[in-house]
Amino acid sequence: MLNLSAPSPTPIRFLLPGTTGRFRCGGLLVELQTARLLAGLGDGSVELVTYRQRESGHAFLADLLRQEPAPGRALWIVSWGFDVPPLLRRLRGRPVAYHAHSSGYGFALPAGVPVLAVSRNTLGYWGDRAPRNPLFLVPNALDPKWLRPGSTAVPWSDPRLPAGAEAPCPGCGGLPRPIDVLVQRRKNSRYVLEQLVPALRQRGLRVELQDGWVDDLVELFRSSTVVLYDSADYWRGRGVSEGFGLPPLEALASGCVVFSSLNHALADSLDPGAVGHQIGCGSLLADLERIGAAVADPAAWRADPQRLADLLSEGSEAALAQRWRRALAAIERHWALLLGGAAAPLVSPPSWRLRLDPWLVRLRRWLHRGGRKDAAA
Repeated sequence: MLNLSAPSPTPIRFLLPGTTGRFRCGGLLVELQTARLLAGLGDGSVELVTYRQRESGHAFLADLLRQEPAPGRALWIVSWGFDVPPLLRRLRGRPVAYHAHSSGYGFALPAGVPVLAVSRNTLGYWGDRAPRNPLFLVPNALDPKWLRPGSTAVPWSDPRLPAGAEAPCPGCGGLPRPIDVLVQRRKNSRYVLEQLVPALRQRGLRVELQDGWVDDLVELFRSSTVVLYDSADYWRGRGVSEGFGLPPLEALASGCVVFSSLNHALADSLDPGAVGHQIGCGSLLADLERIGAAVADPAAWRADPQRLADLLSEGSEAALAQRWRRALAAIERHWALLLGGAAAPLVSPPSWRLRLDPWLVRLRRWLHRGGRKDAAA
């Protein structure tokens, strides 16, 4: 059980299906990192709770619900995609918040359930679908390992970043990197894997196709000049969104030139030509020429230093800790009002009603005009 700080009146419980085996993925790592971040605040206890598989060291949801009558003392945080609606039903009457990663699952949120969005894209999605629910922006924190000093680092003095953090382009003036172009197979498009990679190799570029587990991804990125990331087709094929946008930011923090798709949360941090570059930009030839030029002269293609410094600062654990502290305080006040009976949650009208309203207005006007004509007659 993760419980790294003293108990408080509002314990926080992160609900996860499990933490091992088939549940290991980016979403799980983000939840674990967030739990560690909140535990470090020292404002209350933070606990991991599983609900599909029982695990030694973690509480199990069904057991806790039997032991603790609603509303209970804890704030429950749910996040796992298609599991969110049934979890919210099981937690009805208890303080709960939705840590929203990807969007597009299609479910509606009950009135009053707060949303902790990990990207502006996700925030906009729920700002449209649940405009009366409390909404907060808490991007995923960049793991400190991406900012740790390296042998080729340029000293970094921005006071907003952790002490000892390195410049946003380590090795910019140092030794050449052994990998010209790095491609991670997972989530990348068939275009990149089947057309672009072979064409880059034909031009003599050293292309590393990474597949499977890597012990130190930071060092792999720091050994690469260009990183390609094209997830648009992957997520369109699954009907949901790129929720995090972290891989390109991690590559940028490692001093790489990034060519990426701009779908969903990737547009939060990437600005084509200023911070990163678009992949699949019109033609294969255009991509080959631009990537080749970036390998030949990476300094001319790297992200704008100040823009990148701002991004790294906003994504640091220190900055995100303050966002979480403010959001959790607001959520605690929100649930105190609702569960204490002092207020009722605002409810948004359904979409069908909003589409019907203009027709009802026209109908009332038509009937009103008809009534006046009858009166005049």
